[in-house]
Amino acid sequence: MAGDKTPIIKKVKKSAHAHHGGAWKVAYADFVTAMMAFFLLLWLLNAVTDEQLEGVSNYFAPASVAPTTSGAGGVLGGQTISDEGSQQSNRSKPSVSMALPPPKLGTGGEESSNKEESPQTEAETTDEEAERRVKEIEEQQFQEAKDELEKTLEGIPSLKQLAKSLMIDDTPEGLRIQIVDQEGLTMFPRGSAEMYHHTKRVLELVSNVINKMPQRVAIAGHTDATKFVTDTGYSNWELSADRANAARRALLDLGVPESRLSRVMGKAATDPLIKEDPNDPKNRRLSIVLLRKSIENYETPEGKPASPPDGAPAGQNAQ
Repeated sequence: MAGDKTPIIKKVKKSAHAHHGGAWKVAYADFVTAMMAFFLLLWLLNAVTDEQLEGVSNYFAPASVAPTTSGAGGVLGGQTISDEGSQQSNRSKPSVSMALPPPKLGTGGEESSNKEESPQTEAETTDEEAERRVKEIEEQQFQEAKDELEKTLEGIPSLKQLAKSLMIDDTPEGLRIQIVDQEGLTMFPRGSAEMYHHTKRVLELVSNVINKMPQRVAIAGHTDATKFVTDTGYSNWELSADRANAARRALLDLGVPESRLSRVMGKAATDPLIKEDPNDPKNRRLSIVLLRKSIENYETPEGKPASPPDGAPAGQNAQ
């Protein structure tokens, strides 16, 4: 029949989808790992100080702007055969590189600068340590000398009465041994530089200590403030100087080398031991000082050995 329509039936054959594999899982895992690392980095950056951040920046800086010439510097900085360090670019460097501040201590970029300063710092430390050691040795020597003198005086009955005449103290200048007059027991006759026998005995004990010590010696003569001027103008200044020279000659006779003597001077009454009583007999004394190294080596700008000022002008005060 012409009007009949023949139905057409299409059959679609369904087939299983192809297997896509697990590549997407690897990509997703990389993404998650990267995100975790990113958030960990943000947390670390928030936890560290500005100095540490600057150290990290210096570590990853290129060689053209890094503080060192051997890569990034620090403990991982490379070494090169040439003295110039790592190879530098011939291109002009930006001006900002000249304005970069030096790395702060503890940031990892200070190794290069420390290497340049370390020799000077080590030398200063060595000098300070040596000076401190010399002072310690001198203090020990001074204490031993003081103990020896005191024990020797106590061990000799005939010299026990002179124990009060011997004064020993540690001063900034050195170990000072003073032989002073007592009431009724003087070291020299009045107005004379000829010492008594017991004065020579005390100087003998002092010389034994001096010969065991390495320091140089300064000798000074002192008088009290009693008026004393002869017709010839001989005064307290000449008398104190003559007594100091008498002590010098006695020490030389007792075996002290002349090279050990640094200075001999008379100070008259300008430096009293008993300041509140210038006429006190103890102001008449001999002062023998074992000089410290720092004092012994001191020189004035003119190159001459320094000496304490004499104080008042010569000649009006006495014995």
